[in-house]
Amino acid sequence: MMPGMRFFGRALLIRPRFAVGYIIVVLVGLAALFAPLVAPYSPVDADSSNFLQPPSHAHLFGTDAVGMDIFSRAIYAPRIDLTIAVLGTVLSAAVGTTIGALVGFYSVGRGPRVWLSFAVMRAADVIQAFPVFVFAIALVASLGQSIQTVVLAIAFVNMPIYLRLMRSQVLSIRAMRYVEAAKVAGVSDLTVIRRHIVPNAMAPVLAQLSVNVGWGILLTAALSFVGAGVRAPTPEWGSMIAMGFQNVVTGQWWPSVFPGVTLAITVFGFSLIGASIEMLSNPAGRQSISQELELRDQRRGARATVTATADAGGR
Repeated sequence: MMPGMRFFGRALLIRPRFAVGYIIVVLVGLAALFAPLVAPYSPVDADSSNFLQPPSHAHLFGTDAVGMDIFSRAIYAPRIDLTIAVLGTVLSAAVGTTIGALVGFYSVGRGPRVWLSFAVMRAADVIQAFPVFVFAIALVASLGQSIQTVVLAIAFVNMPIYLRLMRSQVLSIRAMRYVEAAKVAGVSDLTVIRRHIVPNAMAPVLAQLSVNVGWGILLTAALSFVGAGVRAPTPEWGSMIAMGFQNVVTGQWWPSVFPGVTLAITVFGFSLIGASIEMLSNPAGRQSISQELELRDQRRGARATVTATADAGGR
């Protein structure tokens, strides 16, 4: 096993909450991947004779108001939610980090590049000044209701986050001696950014990725809940909650509760992964884990010594 993977595995042993996050995300991903094999019913076929059936052996999560099996739809839903959230987050990270690296590199000094960097940051301020959900609804309303539009909306509202993260990292890294040495050696600005700055500034971006995937799932579900996202009967957690919400007041809680619980657990898993990446990418966090691992090994060695001494004395 590679040293890095071994350290990662041992770190999860002493931070079990992080391991829970990875287990949740892996299970959700596997359920979505093998949904046709796991789901007992079609996620879009309705059976009017079985509408609003409570959870039972035949329908594990019950059925909704039109007779569709909730368990089957909840398993298929991550195919839509995860795809939208991952694509939107990756797109926002790619664009935001690229612009943020350029803005951070050219934020110091004089000339048109500095003024352009200033204008980009003020534009990011304007985007972040709007309520995110309202801004996403406006984008969907202007571009049309589709999965591609939701992906673009998630990417657009998340882009300033990565822009600011990368800019702050670049501002501190660009003053390092190895960056100055590369400039003195005649390396072009773009090469310096690509080879020496961006690779050393990616740690907080990677930590933010997992958090934003979970947030993207929430935003997708929220847009679908208000009718601005994925259209029914496509299996999606937000639309499932919206379809069953009106039945909660009459006692049929399962059409909304089960999709809501699976949504909450999935987002919780991604938040735990983001926290683990943030700790493992931080030198102080790695040092703390290393010290705990060393202390654990010392205690294990001491117990082994005591056991061996006791066995020798017994003989």
